[in-house]
Amino acid sequence: MQVSKAFEVFASEAPEYQSIWMETVQKLDTVSKLDKKTEELAYLAVLAAIRLESGIPFHTKMAKTYGATREEIISAILVGLPAVGNCVVSALPIALSAYDV
Repeated sequence: MQVSKAFEVFASEAPEYQSIWMETVQKLDTVSKLDKKTEELAYLAVLAAIRLESGIPFHTKMAKTYGATREEIISAILVGLPAVGNCVVSALPIALSAYDV
């Protein structure tokens, strides 16, 4: 799966930091009690809430790989609506475009 341009630059221009970052992410993943689909859906909710849209296509595809439906992707993105407001709706077209490919 293709990562965002920002993450590609991170990896190529700061490989030592990226290596440490990925090691940490992998270690955190091993202690999570969530199944992979739920974890990806939760991550999409966080990305939408903090407006970190560059990671949405990658994590949408990962969620789909783990069996997430289009409706679950929509619900995950909109779960933050009451807490952070309608800023999360800007993530919908990005996620759905990635899902529908």
